[in-house]
Amino acid sequence: MMKSGKQHTKRSKHVSAWVVSANMGYGHQRAVFPLKDISEGGLMTVGKNDGSSTKEQKSWKRLLNAYESLSRTRGIPLLGKPIFAMFDALTHIPEFYPIRNLSRSTYQVNLLETTINNGLCKGMMEKISTRQLPLVTSYFAPAIAADMHGYEPIYCIICDADINRVWVAKQPWESRINYFAPCGTAAQRLRSYGVPEERIFLTGFPLPPDLLGNNLATVKSDVGQRLCYLDPKGRFWANHRQSVEHFLGKKNCTFRDKRALTITYAVGGAGAQKEIGGRIAMSLKDRIRNGTVRLNLVAGTRPEVFSYFQEIKTDIGSDNVRVLYAETLDEYFQQFNTAMRETDILWTKPSELSFYAGLGIPIVMTPPIGSQERFNRHWLYEIHAAVAQKDPDYTHQWMFELLQEGRLADMAWSGFLKARKLGTAQIMEVLKTGHMTRSNSPLER
Repeated sequence: MMKSGKQHTKRSKHVSAWVVSANMGYGHQRAVFPLKDISEGGLMTVGKNDGSSTKEQKSWKRLLNAYESLSRTRGIPLLGKPIFAMFDALTHIPEFYPIRNLSRSTYQVNLLETTINNGLCKGMMEKISTRQLPLVTSYFAPAIAADMHGYEPIYCIICDADINRVWVAKQPWESRINYFAPCGTAAQRLRSYGVPEERIFLTGFPLPPDLLGNNLATVKSDVGQRLCYLDPKGRFWANHRQSVEHFLGKKNCTFRDKRALTITYAVGGAGAQKEIGGRIAMSLKDRIRNGTVRLNLVAGTRPEVFSYFQEIKTDIGSDNVRVLYAETLDEYFQQFNTAMRETDILWTKPSELSFYAGLGIPIVMTPPIGSQERFNRHWLYEIHAAVAQKDPDYTHQWMFELLQEGRLADMAWSGFLKARKLGTAQIMEVLKTGHMTRSNSPLER
């Protein structure tokens, strides 16, 4: 990594990088999507379009199948929770306090190193060795593999509020990996794992630039309207109008009232918890039919989830139910980003979408799946940007009590002020200059 001022000036203003993710749920691929314009040869997915052998591709496919199967096992009566508990133990994240030295290697770290020595990420290494560019990856295995092969510079995007020890090299003090942390908790955890301070950049999660706009013009306008939909009785505005107008500008706080209250329910990449979307729709069907609520059901790229949600839409019999589905990730992420601009409430598991709280969208959380999602949930509670779902069959009751009290507007505003928004810009700044600008302003970080 270039550190001195003289070295920084040598970096090109036009950045090109190897941008790599893994097909392990949407989170890792969503994290690199905003960087697609700088990706050499397009976004790379290990085990897919990285020049890997048939043998390596099968290895990655087995890992994906295991991930998806275990993500869905939790919902199986009797056997589901014990089976998932065994998997969860492998990805366990220790309690944050007391803060202590956790740099000692673990079973997972040793297993990953052995797997890499046996050929994991070999195709990617051969491909990126053709041109010496920065490697930016949102998954730990490519970063560790590149580090083991002496490649640099390496940048790893953390996709959760906390992480397992496997994200860090066996001997972190000798590693070349730099990390982009989405929040202070993740940065502190990296320190406890032994990553030197100078290799940790507290950037925030890379949110889509088209949802922010130049000088945050787009997100300011969207948040101003969203707060109006989320506070029908004016209770939030009575307490916070001066603050909101200060940060957003008065012109963005004039209610335009051009649509219905919009709720978006998104399943994860494994397709788990899709039934919750059906229960939400049935609970809200009267409001959907009379046009006071719009419901987006996000199927992502899962055809079986798309079919299930289409049946729900047919049962409701209203165009106010919209199903978001695409055959490719690029199309899906673009559809999702477009939907976010007019989403008032995002209902999802506490995954990487937790960081969309920075867009001023309150999060309703389904039960977490896995250790990292429990830490994401805790982080959302800490910044007062989310609420745990109550019984989906009674959404028409408890959701509208939250709205009448202005509590969802409170969450939206808290998330907007406390979660970092400029992750993509900060990452680009580091790639261009080797350092990043720090600010305490909620609108400049």
